[in-house]
Amino acid sequence: MTIKDFNFAGKKAIVRVDFNVPLKEGVITDDTRIRGALPTLKHILNQGGALIIMSHMGKPKGKVKPELSLGQIKNAVAEALGVSEVKFAPDCAKAQEAAANLQMGEVLLLENLRYYPEEEGKPVGIDKEDPAYDAAKKAMKESQKEFAKTLASYADCYVMDAFGTAHRRHASTAVIADYFDADNKMLGFLMEKEVEAVDNVLSNIKRPFVAIMGGSKVSSKIGIIENLLGKVDKLILCGGMTYTFSKAHNGEIGQSIVELDKLDVALDVEKKAKENGVELVLGEDSVCCTSYDFKTFTVNEGAKIEVFPSNAIPAEYEGLDAGPVSAQKFADAIKGAKTILWNGPAGCFECDDFTAGSKAIGDAIAQATAEGAFSLIGGGDSVACCTKFGLTDKVSYISTGGGALLEAIEGKVLPGVAAIKG
Repeated sequence: MTIKDFNFAGKKAIVRVDFNVPLKEGVITDDTRIRGALPTLKHILNQGGALIIMSHMGKPKGKVKPELSLGQIKNAVAEALGVSEVKFAPDCAKAQEAAANLQMGEVLLLENLRYYPEEEGKPVGIDKEDPAYDAAKKAMKESQKEFAKTLASYADCYVMDAFGTAHRRHASTAVIADYFDADNKMLGFLMEKEVEAVDNVLSNIKRPFVAIMGGSKVSSKIGIIENLLGKVDKLILCGGMTYTFSKAHNGEIGQSIVELDKLDVALDVEKKAKENGVELVLGEDSVCCTSYDFKTFTVNEGAKIEVFPSNAIPAEYEGLDAGPVSAQKFADAIKGAKTILWNGPAGCFECDDFTAGSKAIGDAIAQATAEGAFSLIGGGDSVACCTKFGLTDKVSYISTGGGALLEAIEGKVLPGVAAIKG
């Protein structure tokens, strides 16, 4: 069943969205995730259905934390939907009456799902090493089923539209689907677009295919890198992982971030790239700084900024961005690509002194997209780069999912998708 084929008239639909939006003093500072869900939510209302919206916010870890209450955003959701009111259920597991009284055309927002540990299905207050952990885990899985069953009881049909949580088998993202038959559960428009975008990159490849992987650690991206080595024509590796590769060849990297226990992994990636005929593109120079505050994204007073070869960084300096030679090298590698995947910046782009590498990548992707490439941007930092550089309308697709996108790229089955598609 697809959302386009289903008739929502006279039906109550419970929709899992990702309204985990950033707040400052109770005010939403970025409503991208709310806007992303609007096509699905408005479609249901326009067809004459009633909406029950559920989401998480933050990581309350099974405890009620007022600062993470979804009640703070109900007026903003009402305004976005163009309705006069969004009703609010202060306890997502005890919303039977509110759901039963909901009339067609009305909207009900449930409280933060993660106030209940059953949402994530993880035992609370017990270590994995504890002999009683296995029993506690089994009991929690049973409780999770009951929690999902309760949520399902509120509605006639279920719509999964939260790609950012699709890689987790949580009560509201996957388990709940067990309580609806195949004709009454479906992916929302946002989910369909996300799945299609990933499929375009991994299954419907137009060559040359260039992937750009940034970020601080090789270890967090190794599964993705290995999967991509069998698919891409060129793989650009940038960001903090640059220095693990430099160190693997006995380079001098100063104070730069490095995973000393992953030097063999870096060498193995180089070997596999060669075996697969993949052009591996690594930075040659770096913009380095003697003192940088990672909390405030500012260069400390009196600090020096210089460009050095990435394998010859003086002891007192730390690499914080791709240098001009590297930036040009990355841009040249992207030129002419027909399929592009970007996950992870080339440096500490939050500070204007270290944006050049990431901007060069973003601009090159935008240019390739204008020339007919399909470009998929994913991961919070890469998306933030696009926003900062004014490129959001110059790429093909920006994914709302961080971890979910990475696991999909890695070739893993997403529970939130499998629960619908089987």
